[in-house]
Amino acid sequence: MKDLCADLLAEYDALAALCATLSPEQWQRKTQFYGWTPWDEIAHLCYFDETGLLAATNADAFAADTRTLMAEQESGKEISQIARERFGHLDGAQLLQLWRERYQALVAALAELDPKARLPWYGPTMSARSFATARLMETWAHGQDVYDSVPARRPLSGRLRHIAHIGVTTFGWTFVNRKLPVPPVAPYIVLQAPDGESWTWNTPSDNDYVRGSAEDFCLVVTQRRNVRDTGLDYAGAGAEAWLPIAQCFAGPPVDGPAPGVRAVRY
Repeated sequence: MKDLCADLLAEYDALAALCATLSPEQWQRKTQFYGWTPWDEIAHLCYFDETGLLAATNADAFAADTRTLMAEQESGKEISQIARERFGHLDGAQLLQLWRERYQALVAALAELDPKARLPWYGPTMSARSFATARLMETWAHGQDVYDSVPARRPLSGRLRHIAHIGVTTFGWTFVNRKLPVPPVAPYIVLQAPDGESWTWNTPSDNDYVRGSAEDFCLVVTQRRNVRDTGLDYAGAGAEAWLPIAQCFAGPPVDGPAPGVRAVRY
C-alpha cells in the first residue's frame, strides 16, 4: 500500500502544482468536460476525497453522509451542484488549499491499511488497494480536463500503469454495464510506457490486439479522447467493439467525446 499511496500522492501533487499556477480567470474557464470549470473539477475531487476519508476511517459517518448525498441526488441535484453548494464560499486558491489538506489526510489513512481491507463506497465495498487505484485514476482523468483547458502538455509518468490496468480489467464490465454481450476474446494489450518499456496484458495475438502509447489508451478508457483521435492501433471484433465505448469508471453507461471534439495534441 505504501508504494501505491506514494503514487497516489504524486498524482494529487502534480495536479495541485498545475492548479497553483491558474489565474482567477483560468479557474472559471469552462472545460470540455460537461462545461465544468477547473474549480468544479477540483471541487468534485475534494468532495469525494472528503467522503473517501470517512470511508477509510469512520464507516458509520460515511454511511450517514451517503444517505444525505443520495437524498440530495433524489431531489434532482447533480453532483456538480452539490459540490458547488459545499465549497462555493471558496475561491480557487482557497479550494486548492482545502483539497490539499483532504487528499493528504486520505493518503495517510490509506497507507496504514491492509491492501485487502474492505472500504464502504457507493455500491459494493472495495479493497483498500482498489480504492486507492480508483482515486488515482479519477484524479488523473479530471486533471486531464484541467490540462486541456489551460492548455498545457501533461508530464507523463509510470503512474499511468495503474490507470491502464483498470482500463484493461474493465473490458468485460464495459459491455455488461450496457447490457451488451461480452466479446469472447479480450484483445492483447501492448502499451508503450513513458520510459519506453512495454506493458502487456492478456494472451498474445496477431488478430485481436490494441497497441500504442499508454497515454492514448488511458485517455480512451477514461473517456477523455475518442479512440479515432489517438494513435492507437487495434484489430479484432473485441477491440473494435470495446474502444469506442470503453469506460473504466463506475456508474451508468456514459458516452465519451465524439471524434474531433477533444482532439487536443501538443
